[in-house]
Amino acid sequence: MLEQIFQFIQEHFLYLQPGYTLLNTIVFGLILGLVVLGLIKMFKWIDKDPQDLFLPLIPFIFLGSSTRALVDNGIYPLNLLLVTPGIYVLVGILTLLVLFGTILLEKRTGRDYRQVMFLMGMILCLPNIFNMGHINFQAFAAIIGIWLLFTAPFFLLGKKWKLLSDKFNLAALSAHLFDASSTFVAVDYYGYWEQHVLPAALTDMMGTAFIMFPLKIGVILGAIYFIDSEIEDKTIKNMLKLAIFILGLAPGLRNFLSLIMAT
Repeated sequence: MLEQIFQFIQEHFLYLQPGYTLLNTIVFGLILGLVVLGLIKMFKWIDKDPQDLFLPLIPFIFLGSSTRALVDNGIYPLNLLLVTPGIYVLVGILTLLVLFGTILLEKRTGRDYRQVMFLMGMILCLPNIFNMGHINFQAFAAIIGIWLLFTAPFFLLGKKWKLLSDKFNLAALSAHLFDASSTFVAVDYYGYWEQHVLPAALTDMMGTAFIMFPLKIGVILGAIYFIDSEIEDKTIKNMLKLAIFILGLAPGLRNFLSLIMAT
């Protein structure tokens, strides 16, 4: 019985080689919601603003995404700790340990915890950077170019529109536009396929992953507008925005790095 349960969990929630299903998407979504609630309580307890972690978290997001990309390309072994969701649980725990450690250091030395956290994250990323090897600069330039092309209008719009004048809001949208750019290039030009349930269905229906751009723009702008207009608690508001940012940048970086490292 236990063996059958473990086999079911492994097939539906661990390696995810066939892609995401409706079942594991719902389960992971519920788990994510519980994690976000726990993090909101944590930030209130440590008396820190989630928005302050916007930059310090980027190296840790890169660490998780680049590790997953190195597994995709056979450079790191395929095992439970290095694939979804294991790698993100591992990096999440590591991030929290570094966060608590740097906050303790700040209290004792006065050194800004955000600077120390960012530096430690960069150091942790070095082995992955050194293991990347071959880079497909054509794919690199295509993704970055398309991302800039779609981000620039919203950057300019932010000078007139209050919603996007907030750099945190713009960063959250930009992260998802980066994810859309990497998905579009990988699927439409390099023969990759979308793994997530709804985007995969829409991509199949439209015959192109370009559908990710209007999908991302509509959903993210709507979510940010709702958060800003309906939620007054600063910690909850910024934690939700930080979660949106991570949910865009993490898969976007994984797709980007997996593609540019592919031989």
